[in-house]
Amino acid sequence: MTSPYVIEYSGTYSFAVPPEEVWAAIEQVDRFEAWWSWLGDFRLEGGGLHEGAVLRGTVAPPLPYRMRLQVELCDCVRPCAIDAVVAGDLEGDAHLRLSPTPAGTDVAVAWTIEMMQRPMRVAARIGHPLLRWGHDRVVDMTVRSFRRQLR
Repeated sequence: MTSPYVIEYSGTYSFAVPPEEVWAAIEQVDRFEAWWSWLGDFRLEGGGLHEGAVLRGTVAPPLPYRMRLQVELCDCVRPCAIDAVVAGDLEGDAHLRLSPTPAGTDVAVAWTIEMMQRPMRVAARIGHPLLRWGHDRVVDMTVRSFRRQLR
């Protein structure tokens, strides 16, 4: 059984544009806060999406808590893959893969993250389904908004 402090996620989403356009949108990190209301104090250190760059920010899901995190890019292959390590109030790893399709691009994402904040860990012991619900709402909002940006 997985720890109640850990969220494992994987999903694949289709977008009606080629991988190069999806990647170009991902590179617009300075616009992420405008796209996603749950993201704050967001910045990219390192001047672009490449190995060693670090994304820092605060995540505020539709639940009463905030998480500070940093995402270090370990491997970036334009326009098809990003592997990263997550640290801060969440710790783990994350992966993104872009695959061309006849209709555009399939984007596969996966991560395993552990909640490190003491209040979140306490909440996870008694309300893991609620925390998972908050996580999944953030993912849904992110995908819907990203689709709008690509139109």
